[in-house]
Formats: sequence, structure tokens, C-alpha cells
Amino acid sequence: MNKIKVLFLCSRNSARSQMAQAFLKKYGDDKFEAYSAGLEASEIHPLTIKVMEEKGISMDGQYSKSLDIYLNDRFGFLITVCSKAEKECPFFPGVSIRLYWPFDDPASAQGSEEEQLEVFREVRDQIEKKVIDFVENTDKYSNVKDNFRV
Repeated sequence: MNKIKVLFLCSRNSARSQMAQAFLKKYGDDKFEAYSAGLEASEIHPLTIKVMEEKGISMDGQYSKSLDIYLNDRFGFLITVCSKAEKECPFFPGVSIRLYWPFDDPASAQGSEEEQLEVFREVRDQIEKKVIDFVENTDKYSNVKDNFRV
């Protein structure tokens, strides 16, 4: 079976899109090939790594990337996970289906490290639920063309 390529896009590729990529690898690796990028590259937020490890998911091998490296690629899905990416993402001709999954930016959380961790956990859990739902309901996306698969 050919896998459908999915690109998660965020503003800095430091938290939300990284989490979504890792969860899609965990839950949908048999159907999807997951990628992530940001409007600009930064670094994976240390609390992203910490809260994903709490779920038993290693972020080894993942790193922050700019959208520019994927502009000539084809994807079955482009999923923006923040309002900035949704508004500022350029026209992306190599995408079959574009979705918008808005999540709050955990990196903007204030307070103690424990208070920030709680925000990261909340966003992580929302993303995990959304990814599981996406994987379980793949059939409704049967219109992804074969040339958008790997």
C-alpha cells in the first residue's frame, strides 16, 4: 500500500507541528509518511521533547525545518496547526488536500516550568486526539490522488 505524505505546518516548527508529526508516525505509520515544517525554522522546544517523552515518544531524528525545503514536493495533505501558518502559508501547488487544525501555541505559556508543562501537555493531548481521529477516519479522504502518495 502506498503511503500518503502529510506535511504539518506551524510558525516555527518547534512544538505543535513536531508533536503532530511524531503522533502520526506512531499511530499512522502504515498509511502515512509524516513531515513537519515551519514558516521559519527554529529549534524544537525543550518542553516539547519532555512532554512527548512522557508519552513514550522519542523526538530523536526530528529537527526544526523551514517550509522552503518542501516547496517543490507533493503532499496528500498540508495540515496547518496554527493561525499564523494558516494565514501566511504561500500557495502550495503540490498539495491534494489542505486542512486547518488550530491549536494554541504552548511556547507562549507563562509562569513556572510546571505551569508551562501543563500547557504543553494540554496541547499535546489535543494534538494526539486529532491525529488519532485523522488516522481512524482516513477513508473519508479517499480522493487523495495516487500521485500524492509515496
